[in-house]
Amino acid sequence: MTLVVRGYKTELKLNNAQRTACLKHAGTARWAFNWGLRRYQEEHAAGRKAPTAISLHKELNALKQTELHWMYDVSKAAPQESLRDLEQAFKHFWRRCARKKQGTWRGKLGYSRFKSKKHGIGSFRLTGAIHIGEDWVQLPRLGKLRLKERGYLPTTGVHILSATVSEHAGRWYVSVQVEEEQPEAGIALGETIGIDLGIKALATLSDGRVFGNPRALGSHLKQLRRCSRQHARKQPDSKNRQKAARKLARLHAHIANLRKDTVHQVTSLIVAKTKPDQQRPTCIVLEDLQVSGMLKNRKLSRAIADMGFAEFRRQLEYKAQQAGSLVYTVSQWEPSSKTCSWCGWMDEDLTLSDRLFHCEECGSVIDRDRNASINLALKAAG
Repeated sequence: MTLVVRGYKTELKLNNAQRTACLKHAGTARWAFNWGLRRYQEEHAAGRKAPTAISLHKELNALKQTELHWMYDVSKAAPQESLRDLEQAFKHFWRRCARKKQGTWRGKLGYSRFKSKKHGIGSFRLTGAIHIGEDWVQLPRLGKLRLKERGYLPTTGVHILSATVSEHAGRWYVSVQVEEEQPEAGIALGETIGIDLGIKALATLSDGRVFGNPRALGSHLKQLRRCSRQHARKQPDSKNRQKAARKLARLHAHIANLRKDTVHQVTSLIVAKTKPDQQRPTCIVLEDLQVSGMLKNRKLSRAIADMGFAEFRRQLEYKAQQAGSLVYTVSQWEPSSKTCSWCGWMDEDLTLSDRLFHCEECGSVIDRDRNASINLALKAAG
């Protein structure tokens, strides 16, 4: 048995009073973050030492007694955890600054910015006395909140660390972080599987399985454009504009959920965690795709972004670890599509429009994606 930290996220079923209470908590957490960021900037401009989350929380508690009486309506954990997030954000920022000077960091530094409710209601995290039932969760100052899904959250044998309540497209969710014991997975003894990710098909496997492209964005693009035009036509700061914004947000969330659900189903089928050791793949081979470079192709950028390659790899890696399988990545410059999986002959003139691979050496004809997946599997075996 191994001790792991895991999160369980499910949707809440709130009444009007509970929704108002959650809005107060989210607004307090957002206000505390902005106040802490302003105090951090003031101390930095004065040349003094940066304040910590503990010192900021003590200062905030003093203000609650004089100026911020409204903060007594919410749990003390909401602003406290928000200040801790701010402290961690600046730790990561200064760490990236040091790496930037050393030349080992090429991305953005990620300086914290003020939060605005125009960009979303946000979330808040609670700690302390948290209890879970079959169809409810009890949180500090919020009481028992009903769940839309019954029996998903763990009720026994776990140590609850925290609970994060968030809002997305008009729906409220709770994510419970727990510490639990999980049995160690046996070593997978199945065959090695190569996976070729693409646009025509999401994943083509070396064993012959092909998982189609859900085209979550492409199939809703016409509807998305219509909703965007309706939102743009409404008068700014009007009620109708708010309604159109909620409708547009729900559509974006629906598209994202379709994509995420497809990736979850495909990765779970590939890993086969519930299957016996002999039926789980020993090794899973992927190409180390640089998605940021692929998005520079103006003709394919939308289709590539719609696939979710990075999320596919992330889910595959952690699920394979739980199932006792290995994940091996091959360089993106490996000519897996241009090399014959039978004899090794290479077709330098192969283009993206060529969907079949014709080998001039041995005469084999095979789908180019299937040929690439077989080459990836052979790469791990070699």
